[in-house]
Amino acid sequence: MVYAVVRAGGRQEKVEVGTIVTMDRIQADKDGNVQLIPVLLVDGEKITSDAKSLAKVTVTAEVLNDLRGPKIVIQKFKNKTGYKKRQGHRQELTRVKITGIK
Repeated sequence: MVYAVVRAGGRQEKVEVGTIVTMDRIQADKDGNVQLIPVLLVDGEKITSDAKSLAKVTVTAEVLNDLRGPKIVIQKFKNKTGYKKRQGHRQELTRVKITGIK
C-alpha cells in the first residue's frame, strides 16, 4: 500500500491514488493538473521522510472543481459601549483527485 502525506494549504492530508481531497484554493496549470509537496511517503514497509529523498517524489493531482465553503458568521460585541460588529466569511476551496505518486 502506497500513500503520502502532502501539504494542502495550511494543513497536511493523507492521500492515496484515487483519493479526492478538498483544500484551500490553488491554481492549476493549463491541463488542470497540480503538483503537491510531499511531507512523508510510505511505500509498503519503507517510510521516507527526509528532504533529499522527498525532493525526488512527485504527487500529481487533477483539479475537479473550485467551490466555496460554508458561511461562517463572526460577531464582536463590547458591553456598555454600543459596539457591535457582524461579519461573514466563505473560504475559497478546490477539490482535487490524486492521480499519481511517483
